Amino acid sequence: MSYIRIISLGTLRLCVKTRIIMLKSAKFRFYEELNDFLPENKRKKDFIYEFSGKPSIKDAIEALGVPHTEVDLILINHNSVTFSAHLQEGDQVSVYPVFESLNIKNITRLREKPLRRICFILDINLGKLARYLRMFGLDALYNNSFSDNDIIKLAIQEKRIILTRDTGLLKNKKVTHGYWIRSQNPREQIREVIKYFHLESNIIPFSRCIVCNGVIKLIRREYISSKIPFNTGKYYNKFYQCVKCKKVYWHGSHYNRMKKFVEETVYKPIQ
Repeated sequence: MSYIRIISLGTLRLCVKTRIIMLKSAKFRFYEELNDFLPENKRKKDFIYEFSGKPSIKDAIEALGVPHTEVDLILINHNSVTFSAHLQEGDQVSVYPVFESLNIKNITRLREKPLRRICFILDINLGKLARYLRMFGLDALYNNSFSDNDIIKLAIQEKRIILTRDTGLLKNKKVTHGYWIRSQNPREQIREVIKYFHLESNIIPFSRCIVCNGVIKLIRREYISSKIPFNTGKYYNKFYQCVKCKKVYWHGSHYNRMKKFVEETVYKPIQ
């Protein structure tokens, strides 16, 4: 009898400690380029997301694979909400990327300032893209010694958009502005960034140093004569210098090749 009693007591204790977790469900729909982060069976359609407890909508979105930095509007049951809103049983959730033409000024925004600011910082995998962005005159901070923490810290301090091929970096809760680069080809990447951020009107080719991101300015020849190769000085009269690293530039054959690439990318001639 005592043996049976011990088994019964143990079973009773097990029953008391065991909690049956009842899953809840909500219906999600992601729009436009946010579908790039989803598996095929969830793209461009409504699907059911199961959860327990009361997760924030931010946590639910990132659990599905979409970095919060790519999201600019969330509707729950047709009402706009912030990232801190909690998901509940039966909710219908619509998640949108950045709007370009739709006026949503009266809708609850997810951040104080617009997602897009023309000032970038790139991760270690995007060195060639950083050079291309600078070639187009776009502010692109890059250093192959930057850690993820360095990138996040500088992005916050200098209000820069993080460009990366690592979705994990964008899911860091400290990151507010970022974009996941889809293409793996640097020439396609620059086209992707220009198109996504609508940068056509911001392009001022050859106004930034490709090496250090500093601003390039026209400089009188006599000030940098010692830095000009002898033969170069015979054929060129206009010279430019980076105000930061002091690198000297002129319109040689390399300039013509780069100019052609810029023109082919933005589909218009460069003066």
